[in-house]
Amino acid sequence: MSVRVRFAPSPTGYLHIGGLRTALYNYLFAKKNNGTFVLRIEDTDKARFVEGAMQNLIESLRWAGIDYDEGPNKDAGFGPYIQSERIDLYKEYAQKLIENGNAYYAFDTQEEIELARQKQQAEKLDFKYNRNQMRNQITLGNEEVKSLLESGVPFVIRLKVPEDKTIRFKDIIRGEVVVGSKEVDDQVLLKSDGYPTYHLANVVDDYLMKISHVIRGEEWLPSTPKHILLYEAFNWAPPHFAHLPLLLNKDKTKLSKRQGSVAVEDFRDKGYLSDALVNFVALLGWNPSADREIYAIQELIEHFSLEKINKAGAVFDVQKLDWMNQQYLKNLPNETVALLIASELEKLGIAPQPKSYLEKVAPLFKERVLFVSEIVANADYMFSQPKDFEEEYFKKHWKENTKELISQLIKAIEEIDDFFHSAIQEKIKQFNEEHNIKLKEIIHPIRLMITGKSAGAGMFETMEVLGKSECIKRMNKFINERF
Repeated sequence: MSVRVRFAPSPTGYLHIGGLRTALYNYLFAKKNNGTFVLRIEDTDKARFVEGAMQNLIESLRWAGIDYDEGPNKDAGFGPYIQSERIDLYKEYAQKLIENGNAYYAFDTQEEIELARQKQQAEKLDFKYNRNQMRNQITLGNEEVKSLLESGVPFVIRLKVPEDKTIRFKDIIRGEVVVGSKEVDDQVLLKSDGYPTYHLANVVDDYLMKISHVIRGEEWLPSTPKHILLYEAFNWAPPHFAHLPLLLNKDKTKLSKRQGSVAVEDFRDKGYLSDALVNFVALLGWNPSADREIYAIQELIEHFSLEKINKAGAVFDVQKLDWMNQQYLKNLPNETVALLIASELEKLGIAPQPKSYLEKVAPLFKERVLFVSEIVANADYMFSQPKDFEEEYFKKHWKENTKELISQLIKAIEEIDDFFHSAIQEKIKQFNEEHNIKLKEIIHPIRLMITGKSAGAGMFETMEVLGKSECIKRMNKFINERF
């Protein structure tokens, strides 16, 4: 059997980090098995539809390096891949269930449904549609149903759940699941507006698109018995199921935006690298090895196994994600970091810098920060002359004789021919010995004049990147404006 998997999000706004993991696991499984990864957009819930959300989902997946083999604008004969473009199909298959006796028309109003709900709640029961007491094909009879349909009375189509049936299916992650049909409601399959519910559309699409494995979140596990019944009602063989563990906050509650970011776009906009986020998300519930954390995407593909996914919920640890992002950033080529710095400068409206210069800036800071944006924010002096100077730092390190020493040091620096950090260090060491002063008596004032800050990358390396003329210009400017 050829492997065909799908990621089927609803276009309701943004790509949830849990959705990214579901998409990623489907993608890894497909690639591991030389299969096909399908993107299907489940947009039949019109109340939750958000304009532009589908394109946003696609862009977020592509940013993460997850590209689909089939889907919108990539039809391989199984499309359309947008459910709202498949409405007639769902009506056709709902009608087939009516004809074979596995579904029925129901004409209950919302008020009637609500009254039945309240009555069962009063009896301390969970609400379940009672087909023997409501207005439907079973209680009304075929002639009255025909008359109601001809009169245009609104209706839904409901699944006729068999009585006293044991529903069994094997979940690759959780093992055998057994549910009694008494626990399954006569689920609405086709709504009064002619749109299918998730259950009907999901099963019909998975069958027609020849999906071999359904890999989705744990929240869909309670719906699976309904889907098994639908496969049986159509006399179709069901796919293999694998329900992924929940993503949890540190307090073990379900991951939600109430406790922080959950949208992939938020992580992207904060500056997380896509490879780092994908690596981190891949290990939320699965890890091919106990002694490693960093994996390239090809390694994830090679090692991936549904059978090794944990049943228990996975804690989303932002500190671990930060650490992972730092590992990826410090190992990026300087050329790549330079491009990211250039992008940050552009976003902030800061004058662009030569690529060759940014490639020298990159190694000074990439091992010191979590995000590239911190380089631009904390080392702004690498892109323009400092306007503000830390006064406490000035008071602590500027002595009575410092101005005179600096004036002499500037002349010494002017003598350096090859302005490399080693030559700068040697010259300043020589200067200190000649004036019988300690390094800290001169290095701190230099840092203040050139950067305006009390901390940063190695001072000699910073001076080398800025260049001799720029360093001397800043030192002179400081002296002239301060005194």
